[in-house]
Amino acid sequence: MSRMKLLIVSLVLADAAAFMPSLAIAQSNAVIVQNAWIRKPPGVNTAAAYFVLKNTGSLPLKVVGVSSPIADHVMVHETSVVQGQSRMRMRDEVVVAPGKTVTFAPEGLHVMLTGLTKDLAVGETVPLLLQLEGGKEISVNAVVRPLDAK
Repeated sequence: MSRMKLLIVSLVLADAAAFMPSLAIAQSNAVIVQNAWIRKPPGVNTAAAYFVLKNTGSLPLKVVGVSSPIADHVMVHETSVVQGQSRMRMRDEVVVAPGKTVTFAPEGLHVMLTGLTKDLAVGETVPLLLQLEGGKEISVNAVVRPLDAK
C-alpha cells in the first residue's frame, strides 16, 4: 500500500474512532437524536433548541433535564394555545415510549436556554447535554439557524 493510501486509511479510521464514543452513548440509551438546532436569538440572552428524539429500545426513555455550558439556566418547556392565547409551561420530564418519536419544535416542546454567556452566530454549534432518568447523559450538538428558520 502506498504511503498516501496508508495516510488516508489512517485518517478515516481516526475520524471513525472519534465518532464512536457518541455512537456508543446513543446505542446504550437506545435513543437517536436528529436535526438538533437553535434559533438565533435577536439580540437577547435567551434561545430555544429543537430536535427529534427517537427511542429505538424496548423500555421507555425519560429525559429529566438538559444543560449547556453556554447558558446559566436550561429547561424543557411546552408551548400550547389556550383560548387563543399562547402559553408556555415548564416540563419536569419528557417520556419517549419504546419505538416512538418525540419532536421538539417551534410552538411545541422545546429546550429554553436563558442567561446565554455568549452571542450565537448562524452556523455555530452549541453543545447540549440531555440528562436521562437513571443518570445517563447524551451529548447533542445543535446548529444555530437564522431567526426565521422553521
